[in-house]
Amino acid sequence: MDSRLSGITSNGETKPVYPVMEKEEEDGTLERGHWNNKMEFVLSVAGEIIGLGNVWRFPYLCYKNGGEHCVEFQRTNGSLNVTSENATSPVIEFWERRVLKISDGIQHLGALRWELALCLLLAWVICYFCIWKGVKSTGKVVYFTATFPYLMLVVLLIRGVTLPGAAQGIRFYLYPNLTRLWDPQVWMDAGTQIFFSFAICLGCLTALGSYNKYNNNCYRDCIALCFLNSGTSFVAGFAIFSILGFMSQEQGVPISEVAESGPGLAFIAYPRAVVMLPFSPLWACCFFFMVVLLGLDSQFVCVESLVTALVDMYPRVFRKKNQREVLILAVSVISFLVGLVMLTEGGMYVFQLFDYYAASGMCLLFVAIFESLCVAWVYGAGRFYDNIEDMIGYRPWPLIKYCWIFLTPAVCTATFLFSLVKYTPLTYNKKYTYPWWGDALGWLLALSSMVCIPAWSFYKLSTLKGSFRERIRQLVCPAEDLPQKNRAGLPAPATPRASLLRLTEPESQC
Repeated sequence: MDSRLSGITSNGETKPVYPVMEKEEEDGTLERGHWNNKMEFVLSVAGEIIGLGNVWRFPYLCYKNGGEHCVEFQRTNGSLNVTSENATSPVIEFWERRVLKISDGIQHLGALRWELALCLLLAWVICYFCIWKGVKSTGKVVYFTATFPYLMLVVLLIRGVTLPGAAQGIRFYLYPNLTRLWDPQVWMDAGTQIFFSFAICLGCLTALGSYNKYNNNCYRDCIALCFLNSGTSFVAGFAIFSILGFMSQEQGVPISEVAESGPGLAFIAYPRAVVMLPFSPLWACCFFFMVVLLGLDSQFVCVESLVTALVDMYPRVFRKKNQREVLILAVSVISFLVGLVMLTEGGMYVFQLFDYYAASGMCLLFVAIFESLCVAWVYGAGRFYDNIEDMIGYRPWPLIKYCWIFLTPAVCTATFLFSLVKYTPLTYNKKYTYPWWGDALGWLLALSSMVCIPAWSFYKLSTLKGSFRERIRQLVCPAEDLPQKNRAGLPAPATPRASLLRLTEPESQC
C-alpha cells in the first residue's frame, strides 16, 4: 500500500500526512523511510542496546571493581589449598598468544594480524549490505540478529551454574566489596556503563526513533527496553561469574586472579564453559557466531544513525538515487581503515585507549550535561513534556520532568567533575601502565568529540543574520510546525508547579 495514502487511523480519525511518509518530495528527493511495523523498531533498538556491553563490558567492570574483597574471600575459604601465582589457562594462552599475539605495550604495535583484518573486512561487508537500503533492510535483519544471542546466553547460563565452584563465583558477583563504593572510579565505571549500554548521547536511539510514526508511544518503549537491557546484563553476569568460580576452583587461585580483568574477559570465560558442553565444537561455533551478531547489531545501528544524521542535514545531496548507498560505503571503508590499527600485535592497547577515553567516560558525560541543559533549560522541560503528551496521548510520570530539570544535569555534572578530580591514568590488566604520550593521545580522542559542541555553537552564531539577541532567539525557538500548547497566547494555570516550570523556558518570546 502506498504510504502517501496512510492518513487514516484505526479509529477513523484523519491525521495529517507527514512528508517523511511520502515516497518522493516536491524537490525530487526520495522518501525518508519508516519502519514497516513496531516489531522491527523494537528489535532494532534491542539489538543496539543489548550487545557486547551486556555480555562483555558489564561483567568485565564487575570483575574489575571486585577488588581485594575477592582475595580475602578466597583466603578465608578453606576449600582452596593450592596457590599458584603462575597458573594460567589454555583459553587465556590461546586468546593472548595466538589470537592477539599481544605485544609488550602500545609503543610496540608490531605486525598486522591478517586473520583479524579479514574478519573485520567481513564484518564491514555484512554491515554494509544490512543497512544499504535503510530501515527497510535493517528491519528484516534484526529478526534474527537480535534474538539468536538470547538462545546462546541461556545455554551458557545453564551450563555455567551447573559447573563445580559456580556458587563461589555467583557469591562474589552478588556480594561485592562495599568499601569500593568510596572509590570514585567505581561510580565512574557504573555511570559510563549506563551510557555505553543504553547508547545514550550517541544519537542511535534518536535516529531509530525518528523512523516511527509521530504518535508512537515512546514513553512505553523506553521503560520496556530499559528493563530488557538491565535484565540481560544481570543474567550475563551470572553466566560469567559462575564460570569464573569454576576456573578459580580448577586452578586453585582467587577469583580476582583467575583471569586478567581486561576487555578479553568474556572471550576467556565463555569459551571455558563452551568446551565443557557435549559436542563442544558445534557450541563453540554457535558462541562465536553469537559474538559476531552482538557486534554487528550495534555496528550497523551506529552506522545507520550516523548516516541518518548526514542525510537529514543534506537531504538534497544524499536523498537521491544511489547516493545513500555511496555514503554508507564511504563510512564503512573509512571505519575499516581506522580499525586496522587495533588489529596489530599492540592493537588491544589501542582498543582499550579508545574504550576508556573516546567511546565512554568523560566525553559521554560532557555531552549528557549539555543535552540535559538544552532540553530542560533552553528548549524548556514543560514544552518538551507537552510534546510527549501530544505524541502519546497522555502525560508521563511528572517526576521525569523534574529529573530533566535538576537530577540529570546535577548527577552528570557531579560525576564529570568527580572523574576529573580523581582521574587515574589508564592501565591494562592491572599490570601495564600506558606511557605519557598514550594518555595524551587518549585525551585528544576525548576532546575530539567534546569540542564539537562549543565549536558548532560558535559556528551557528557566526553564520546567522541579525543582532546577537535575534540570533539567540532563532537557535532556541522550536520549529513553527511543531505542536505547542498555549500557542495562541492563552494563559497557563498559575500554580507553583507551573511557575517553576516556566523558569526553564527561554527568555525570548518565540
